[in-house]
Amino acid sequence: MDEKVETTYDSSAIQVLEGLEAVRKRPGMYIGTTDVKGLHHLVWEIVDNSIDEALAGFCKNIEIVINKDNSITVKDDGRGIPVDIHPKTKKSTVETVYTVLHAGGKFGGGGYKVSGGLHGVGASVVNALSKWVEVKVYKGGKIYSIRFENGGHTVDSLTEIGTCSEDRTGTTVTFKPDPEIFDTDIYDYDTLLVRVRELAFLNKGLRLTLRDDRDDEDTTGDTFVYEGGISEYVKFINKGKTPIHEKIIHLDGEENGVMFEVAMQYTTGYNENIYSFVNNINTHDGGTHEDGVKRALTRVINSYARKNGILKEKDDSLTGDDVKEGLTMIVSCKHPNPQFEGQTKGRLGNSEVRKLADDVFSNGFKTFLLENPDEAKQIVEKAMLACRARNAAKKAREITRKSDLATTNFYGKLSDCKSKDPKISEIFIVEGDSAGGSAKEGRDSMTQAILPLRGKILNVEKARLDRALSNEEIRTIITAFGTGIGQEFDLSKLRYHKIIIMTDADVDGAHIRVLLLTLFYRFFRPIVEEGHIYAAQPPLFRITHGKTRKYVLDEVEKEKYLNSLSESVRNRVEIARMKGLGEMDAEELNETTMDIEKRTLRKITLDDCIAADEIFEKLMGDDVEPRRKFIEENAVYVQNLDI
Repeated sequence: MDEKVETTYDSSAIQVLEGLEAVRKRPGMYIGTTDVKGLHHLVWEIVDNSIDEALAGFCKNIEIVINKDNSITVKDDGRGIPVDIHPKTKKSTVETVYTVLHAGGKFGGGGYKVSGGLHGVGASVVNALSKWVEVKVYKGGKIYSIRFENGGHTVDSLTEIGTCSEDRTGTTVTFKPDPEIFDTDIYDYDTLLVRVRELAFLNKGLRLTLRDDRDDEDTTGDTFVYEGGISEYVKFINKGKTPIHEKIIHLDGEENGVMFEVAMQYTTGYNENIYSFVNNINTHDGGTHEDGVKRALTRVINSYARKNGILKEKDDSLTGDDVKEGLTMIVSCKHPNPQFEGQTKGRLGNSEVRKLADDVFSNGFKTFLLENPDEAKQIVEKAMLACRARNAAKKAREITRKSDLATTNFYGKLSDCKSKDPKISEIFIVEGDSAGGSAKEGRDSMTQAILPLRGKILNVEKARLDRALSNEEIRTIITAFGTGIGQEFDLSKLRYHKIIIMTDADVDGAHIRVLLLTLFYRFFRPIVEEGHIYAAQPPLFRITHGKTRKYVLDEVEKEKYLNSLSESVRNRVEIARMKGLGEMDAEELNETTMDIEKRTLRKITLDDCIAADEIFEKLMGDDVEPRRKFIEENAVYVQNLDI
């Protein structure tokens, strides 16, 4: 980030490709969705432009503010958008950038060496989807301003409105999302906070501040700046875990304009946490940068282990899974011309990056192992323990391979549905035999399967796969899903496209739900990522007046419904608190929780793997203190759950 791009940054660096016509008509094509996720995406489109200035070496500070009217301000100290007249549009370059789709310094005009903007259409798309946008540019000792309204229409052309010191440069953008476009226009501070902190980790030395001016008590906000970059990211992720070597390994290199770095640390845990990024974009599906590192990691550890006699000649080589157990790793690549596979940019496809990643990592990691023999021995021995556990798990998996659902004491547990079409089939994982009995009677047997759990399943946060496979309840779930587990996992064999956790709304039910989510996240993550996991939402109250019977989920919904009734009706209202699932009869359970036409389901999503990992570690890991703190902080939200 310290290296500056030697180039002239004026109108010649801004290349125009096409107009802005379709954005308001089909916003989903440009920002994915118009729900709360799309709303927050607008912020990142503007912030990415400031980040690009930082990547080019011209920006040190970025400030993001949620204003009282729920508009957003993004302020940076970069070079400031060029203000001269663009030769093609004959308008100011600022106006061009904000009103012409695909106009920016990311399309070969020479504006940026490396760019993190998701599409290079950020400014104009945000403008098109906003009620109004104001842009101020500080440049050459002058302050310029321009305003747009109602989806990108220029109402005040670029005007010089004042002067500033010669050394003050940058761009300040304030925009108000159009409520006619978005399902909601209310920003969530915590959602923004997670990404702001991530950007600070990925761009060492860059100071990012997030402030919420809707909160009169929060006058300073949160500021993030990490001189250690992704090494501090690894430290943050491993907070609460026990490392087997204190020093975080940090390796970096550059070739042909491609910058590459890795930070990693092993812990005593059993789960791998490898996250990769290209130009600050999270490549969820990996790619050549991640492939090169993983290939080198396996090769280097095997080579070191054999040369030092830790791994004998008769021993099988360690696999990639063995050497990744307990590993937390961040892989970051900055590329001038990244080629992504898929519309979501989930995987990097540049073939030349694989060799660069392999070379940088293998050379640096070899040196670390040679210079730190004690840590090297611990890393290799951990991998060898994982290897033994893998072999044990392989034997245990034999139990789940058979397709006959009547084997291994499975008969009698699963009440399967008649349909064999996974797209319309769903399975309810139910707490206890009593609830299971009601669920079996109340279900639609054509599409709904019932699997009752007898007792709490194993906490897999503290167990390897081999131990998990010795747990009868987990084996039952694996057999029911049909996907297999571990190396043999195959999502295409999933027998139900809706997996519904149905537990009581009390502390025990919540614990079982978290245990199941931990199991799914750790061993069946693609099922979660593809959106197949749901939580049933049994109602808390039944409201009866006359012949009308209404079920409501919580206190808030109860009050809302009561307030909607006329005074004459409210005098005859009966309110009953619902019993647990096991105490409902089949008709009641069907009507409240299972009937496709009437029920409420909560879809379990995985928008941020790193945040999810932190939550599972906090709730289910070995460290008691974070769990105690979490319970203390959230106890206020748990009221009368056992009534």
